[in-house]
Amino acid sequence: MRLIPRKLLLTRGVGIHKEKLTSFELALREAGIAQFNLVRVSSIFPPHCQIVSTEEGMQLLQPGEIVFAVIAEMSSNEPGRRMAASIGVARPTDHDKYGYLSEHHTYGQTEQEAGDYAEDLAATILATTLGINFDAEKDYNERKEQYMMGGEIVDSTSITVAVTASPGGVWTTVISAAILI
Repeated sequence: MRLIPRKLLLTRGVGIHKEKLTSFELALREAGIAQFNLVRVSSIFPPHCQIVSTEEGMQLLQPGEIVFAVIAEMSSNEPGRRMAASIGVARPTDHDKYGYLSEHHTYGQTEQEAGDYAEDLAATILATTLGINFDAEKDYNERKEQYMMGGEIVDSTSITVAVTASPGGVWTTVISAAILI
């Protein structure tokens, strides 16, 4: 039996609780994926896969279902600590080829910085796989232009959540996830 997902949804969430595990559960709930048995997988965007809205994707899933996911997560109980979790996506123009998803979880970055970094990771990995020449020393926006002009990468995007850890020594957890359907 082959399992090649044809749809992918992107989601994110934040959870806050005195227990680390419970803060993770609450982040999953906010992301809308706590009711699934999540299996973490590596970061391939399948050929012919379509990104769908969270609402459309959730209608295709049932509570208790085993669901494959690429997940970025970060937790802290240090008040004021900035943290982010992001999933980057890079898809090739040729839909018969696979793309890449990247997980990025970090302290200190803003939502924009973490999202750009995750998107850059995915696009750079895809570019090297496709043999696209680029200058690694250029910033991501300049490289992105090179990727697009090469005609091989059709799209890159990311989903990110970044927050500052809550006061009072409670755990704050952030997650971003790509759910493969």
